[in-house]
Amino acid sequence: MLSLAKSSPGFNGLSLQEIDVPEPAPGEILVKVHSAGVCGTDMHIYHGLGPFAARMALPTVLGHEMCGTVTALGTGVTTISVGDLVSIESHIPCWNCIVCRTGRAHVCPHTRYPGIDINGAFAEYVTVPASIAWVNPAHVSRQEAALLEPLGIAVHATLEGSGVAGQRVVVNGCGPIGLMNIAVARHFGARTVIGVDPNPYRRKIAEQMGADVTIDPAATDVPRAVRGLTGEEGADVVFEYSGSREGVLNCFAMVGALAQIRWIGTPSKPFEFDFGAWRKGRPTIFNISGRRIWETWQKTAPLLYEQKIDLKPVISHVLPLSESPRAFELIHAGQAIKPVIDCS
Repeated sequence: MLSLAKSSPGFNGLSLQEIDVPEPAPGEILVKVHSAGVCGTDMHIYHGLGPFAARMALPTVLGHEMCGTVTALGTGVTTISVGDLVSIESHIPCWNCIVCRTGRAHVCPHTRYPGIDINGAFAEYVTVPASIAWVNPAHVSRQEAALLEPLGIAVHATLEGSGVAGQRVVVNGCGPIGLMNIAVARHFGARTVIGVDPNPYRRKIAEQMGADVTIDPAATDVPRAVRGLTGEEGADVVFEYSGSREGVLNCFAMVGALAQIRWIGTPSKPFEFDFGAWRKGRPTIFNISGRRIWETWQKTAPLLYEQKIDLKPVISHVLPLSESPRAFELIHAGQAIKPVIDCS
């Protein structure tokens, strides 16, 4: 079968490879992949940056956002059936540690990931533990169902802490999940939604997803602009997706006193931070990781199934698996939001 793997370290290092269709081990399912999204983590690996790229054994098939049809079951699988249309939770917890056993499996310290620790979804078939499969109704869009996993991050972030109802919200960084967060925050009752991103293409999509105002941080003093839009009080909730030191500093400068910062973006390298900026306004910082398993999925899936959230503006390109390296090139060039790879 055809697959896209990270086969050599450093920048790019991608290769299309013919590999054998895997057999599901006990507790696993074999899935015929229909659609798979390219994620920010995939891009970190493409650039050869960060802890995930460093820990991968090469070659490894990339991809963890996916939708596909189950074609075979490993022994012991009773909760999934052949023919089910599934999306996957990309965290593979150990299910045995104290974190997992106390309802916090989404931050299990022993988590493994498809596309990093095992072969992932940029392939015609993939095997995953049945324990991370989410069964969709048969009618759902395959492309949008592939994005339930990142949509779940936006839902988790939106509903954390005080939620967003009636509040003034800033989404700092309008990549795919930031754009989803704009729509989710709007759905859950945000009073005002401000999107911040230097890319004009992303700002345009942010408006389509429901942003009231968009700001270009390359041309505007963002904290001053946000404070002007909020009667000098600052934002009630700031979502940090930029992953940059400058973006983080802006978050602390634009958030209101005793308000909330929900930190989702992962920096590609360490940076210094003056905690005096936090002490000044004392915002509560929430560290958002993945989705609460399966609590967030229960809240996320109906938004897609009932068409409460439209993900189509975020899907900028659909490319066949045979052309999948181009998806990474488009993102790297700032010309794509969320390419989806058609693996069928």
